[in-house]
Amino acid sequence: MGSSIRGSGRLSKFIVRRDVFRLLLWLVSISAVTFAVPPAFHELYPTQEQRNVMAETMRNPAMTAMVGPGNLESYTLGAMMSHQMLLLTAVTVALMNILLAVRFTRAEEEAGITEMIQSLSIGRRSPLVAAMTVLVGVNIALVIIIWVGLVILGMEGMESAGALLYGLTIGGTGLFFAGIAVVCAQLAESARGATSLAMVLLVISYMVRSAGDVAESLLSWFSPLGWVTFVQPFSGNNGWPIVLFVAGGILLGWLAGVLQGSRDLGAGFLRSKAGRTHASAYLTTPLGFVLRLQRTGIVIWAVGMLLLGVSYGSVLGDLETFFDGNELLENMLAGNTNQSVAEQFLPLLMLVMALIATIPGILAMHKLAGEEKVDRIDSVLGRSVSRIRLLGAYVSVAVMNGVVMNSIAALGLWLASINVMEEPLSAALIFAASAVQIPAILVMIGLSSLLIGIAPKWNSLVWLYLVYSFVTLYLGSLLQFPEWATRISPFGWVPEWPIESMDWVAEVSLVMIAVVFAVAGMVGYRKRDIQ
Repeated sequence: MGSSIRGSGRLSKFIVRRDVFRLLLWLVSISAVTFAVPPAFHELYPTQEQRNVMAETMRNPAMTAMVGPGNLESYTLGAMMSHQMLLLTAVTVALMNILLAVRFTRAEEEAGITEMIQSLSIGRRSPLVAAMTVLVGVNIALVIIIWVGLVILGMEGMESAGALLYGLTIGGTGLFFAGIAVVCAQLAESARGATSLAMVLLVISYMVRSAGDVAESLLSWFSPLGWVTFVQPFSGNNGWPIVLFVAGGILLGWLAGVLQGSRDLGAGFLRSKAGRTHASAYLTTPLGFVLRLQRTGIVIWAVGMLLLGVSYGSVLGDLETFFDGNELLENMLAGNTNQSVAEQFLPLLMLVMALIATIPGILAMHKLAGEEKVDRIDSVLGRSVSRIRLLGAYVSVAVMNGVVMNSIAALGLWLASINVMEEPLSAALIFAASAVQIPAILVMIGLSSLLIGIAPKWNSLVWLYLVYSFVTLYLGSLLQFPEWATRISPFGWVPEWPIESMDWVAEVSLVMIAVVFAVAGMVGYRKRDIQ
């Protein structure tokens, strides 16, 4: 074992020096959001009476499906922070670890860097060990920063022990999904495949937890995100689930090492099957070629989005029952509107599903950047294929991904709702509420095209923009973010239909911005040098 990990320490230092800005950006972004929330909660809900009222609004299946259960009987500032922020922060940290783990392992192997490194006096497993060492260090740093930062804030009901558990839960989640990502990096043959597989597992974990928490069943135990909600820092302080995270992360890291030792460099265990001797006609076009490369990921994401829509739609029946007869909650939620509770929750559900549906669209665009990094794009452009046609094909597939995945999620929500609601929402209403989110999805895809065309080294910033959109739009109503903060995101311009009137000017403007971004990206891609 000693010879197989020789030089891993030096590789760890190399990774940190090369990606120090990327690592710091993640740490600062996550920490800044975490530290901004408690003072905002204290300003919005300074008294316990006001927090109790907020606890009442959280006593519904839809919110349980989204953020998990909480200590609503004693809704202190710390309990509020843990209930409304812990799971969302854990999901963000899981996403961070997935992207970094694949970048440090399969992406470098795909680019030929690992082969070059192993030609030196470096052990076979050293790149994997170095990547896991850096990821462990990043998660430990995040634990310490969050723990110390929350203690320094000195907010009521947020003692040191709870702050430590809060940080450990987030760091433990990151470690566990880092282990999942490095295992996926051994299974898949490409960085895109590894990222897609790990993200699908993250989405499935969220859906399993959501279904288990709403039904109050043991199903939540089968999801690592369900373990997150069991800790309940600042109230229950149940630290034992953290042991599951650490043990699971170590076991997954060990499994990745075993798998790496059993495969050839550049290969994966989920190998692509042999193709036909002669390509079909549609493969001779850039669009057909790109679709063929990404069809497996498209199918996997389609299944995941359908299940996500079903899980959200399944809570709509209980939602109506829960609010029926509760005058306090009906007044707080509905005010003077005559619309049903389900209709009022629909824009929020559609926003979350649209943000998730944006992920496969961005992944489709980043496939082009990945092909360029491993020098595969030259063989395509060496033929009678223009750069604009090639980038246009990737943009078309990305748009298809975003639109189709968003619509499939709406389909799942409608199918579930007609089986659980006494008066189901119409298909037209659900699909229209889903469609109003599409222009914002197109802007995110257009931005990805723009970055690939003019600044390929910065194309990963679109992920931070997506996370920013989620934080400001999803938590904006709770934290009362200023309107300008939500307007920075394209999703902030989308009308909350059907509880708001349709804003056709905003919708058309978003589509035009997306087109401008895509065209500018194509122009930049045509003029710049291929890396």
